[in-house]
Amino acid sequence: MKKISLILNTILLGIILLSACDKPSGKFSAGIWRGALITETGVEIPFNFEVKDSAENHTIYIINGEERFKVDEITRVGDSIHIRMPLFDSEINGVILDEKITGVWTKHLADKDVEMTFYAKANANWRISENVVESRFKVNGRWKTTFISEDGKDTTQAIGEFVQNKSKVTGTFLTTTGDYRYLEGVIDANKLSLSTFDGANAYLFTATVNADSTLTDGKFYAGFSHVENFSAKLDSTATLPDAYSLTYLKDKNAKIDFTFKDLNGKAVSLSDSKFKGKVVVLQILGSWCPNCMDETAYLAGFYERYKSKGVEVLGLAYERTKDFEKSKANIENVERRFNTSYPFLITGFTNKEASQSLPMLNKVMAFPTLIVIDKNGDVNNIHTGFNGPGTGKYYLEFTHEFETLIDQLVKS
Repeated sequence: MKKISLILNTILLGIILLSACDKPSGKFSAGIWRGALITETGVEIPFNFEVKDSAENHTIYIINGEERFKVDEITRVGDSIHIRMPLFDSEINGVILDEKITGVWTKHLADKDVEMTFYAKANANWRISENVVESRFKVNGRWKTTFISEDGKDTTQAIGEFVQNKSKVTGTFLTTTGDYRYLEGVIDANKLSLSTFDGANAYLFTATVNADSTLTDGKFYAGFSHVENFSAKLDSTATLPDAYSLTYLKDKNAKIDFTFKDLNGKAVSLSDSKFKGKVVVLQILGSWCPNCMDETAYLAGFYERYKSKGVEVLGLAYERTKDFEKSKANIENVERRFNTSYPFLITGFTNKEASQSLPMLNKVMAFPTLIVIDKNGDVNNIHTGFNGPGTGKYYLEFTHEFETLIDQLVKS
């Protein structure tokens, strides 16, 4: 089934590219569109995007909750349209006809491409269901959640945080390694549905809402073929393991040590004079990681405010390829996107090899991971994962806590 679907998507992509003429013809109307990606089992992962048109220079804003993700690399040739995502190395190729797009979303991985059938329709501002049945159930609040792999062998604990306004629901799931970013959807009668698409990940969560404040029959669809089950219970006291306890030094007296190349190929180490006597924040990231991009957006502004106080930020990039030039190109996209002024290093290790690149740590458990080093070169703390802006108050709590710590280290 999976191979057949991929073959069909590849054929469709070929037809799209061959259908091009010289001039754009299909109408790409300004306004709200409804898009959907189709999973292996035929389930839709829906999302909305707004098209803005200025003298045929189109810009798309992908809508997920409060987020408006700007996409401006859009090419039109005849009936064909090519939409290049600014991050995450993915793209949509399609054909526009009668204010509809039919095509393929392609996500480029290190050793293969993953494809999903894509379609979109203009003038459609609904997301999950066009005709929502008013619900007597409310899902506001904090939900203790358990995700279970389809084979039942693996479980993951999470916390759902939802805000409901009539039938509309927004929120996210928090885990020990990060959050699922901005989710948006509805509660339709007794069914909760939430989705998101950001160019890297396509997610859909569905569940039955019960009178005893539980969610049952939960399904989590991720990308083309991944499916997990989940259940949840409303619990205002639900907690996750301490994010500062998961990654640590094997020897508490050890120093963080490495030598990696910057984007110009120059070797950089923490022993360099630039970092002597300063508070240093190490960001372990990958350009393929949406949570890392949320953190980068925050750190870009943080660094501008703190660099004059004797604080350095250094990004350690773990890409899906060991090819220096490809990794460099990916990170340069990140720099442009977030207008960062702190340096990034190409570690030369893939995301799966991060732990072996920093053997003084017990493990690199998650992307991103943040390591704070004091003026003496000692590790003060290590934070696994990142609560991005989609988590609301948890994002604000973390950034306040983090900046309070940095202020203390600067003064010490």
